[in-house]
Amino acid sequence: MSIALLLTFYCICVLLASIAGGVLPGWVELTHRRMQLAMSFVGGMMLGVALLHLLPHALAHLASIDRVAGWTLGGLVTMFLLIRVFHVHAHEHGDTSDLIDIHESEHEGPCEHHHEHHEHVPGQHPFSWLGLALGLSLHTLIDGVALGAAVMADAAGEHEFALFGLGTFLAVALHKPLDALSITSLMAAGGWSKRAIHAANLVFALICPLAALASAWGLTGALGQQHAAIGCALAFAAGVFLCIALADLLPEVSFHAHDRIPLTVALFLGIALAWSIGFFEPQHAHDDHHDSHEHASSAAAR
Repeated sequence: MSIALLLTFYCICVLLASIAGGVLPGWVELTHRRMQLAMSFVGGMMLGVALLHLLPHALAHLASIDRVAGWTLGGLVTMFLLIRVFHVHAHEHGDTSDLIDIHESEHEGPCEHHHEHHEHVPGQHPFSWLGLALGLSLHTLIDGVALGAAVMADAAGEHEFALFGLGTFLAVALHKPLDALSITSLMAAGGWSKRAIHAANLVFALICPLAALASAWGLTGALGQQHAAIGCALAFAAGVFLCIALADLLPEVSFHAHDRIPLTVALFLGIALAWSIGFFEPQHAHDDHHDSHEHASSAAAR
């Protein structure tokens, strides 16, 4: 029962975070600098979660580095294709007025940096957000599966309550507001009513929690194949997280000459947070890999 309650709590938090991201422009002034710092922090967080949590746990369940590598590659390529086909993650929505003085003072001549993705076309097509919404919906569906698998992986064999899947939960919850903001911003630019924007925001916010609950329920009913299914899902999710961080979030941050030190600090803070989550995980999450090799070695000796 504690696992179900914990996953439900995670799902509610992800739902609220996604909804908040969609309505955030009405609450807080989203400057360019704030958006870049958030993206750098979340990028570091997703890198750390993928490499320090998802991959080791996937190897513990699959006990095969080849299968882990294959599923990780599959997740990375799948997410890359989503980004390419649907132009997923148009995260540049901040007001860039806070950078005007910096660029004017640093560049006497023409600015050579790539700023084309900061410009907003005033005449957005009313349905230009649909491609982005479809891509992000597929992406958030994968995030939900990753969250459900991470909770089930950490909970396997544990009889005491713990913060199962905490790293994956934080990475998903911190990333959902950026995704929701992308959809609602394009809808607002296309002239959609606030009612339609809020409805789309709510539907999008529900996808990840529902996928997480369905994933956990499906893995519970996998019986003898549970460990293999969880391991494949975790490795696939690791590839997705790596692609989001390395092909989407961090490249946008790295192209900017301003705030290099704060952006770098934010990146390392995200990685540090991902690393520190290991202290809150159940102990067996760090021992399974070692135990699996011990069992394999003893079996070979016999």
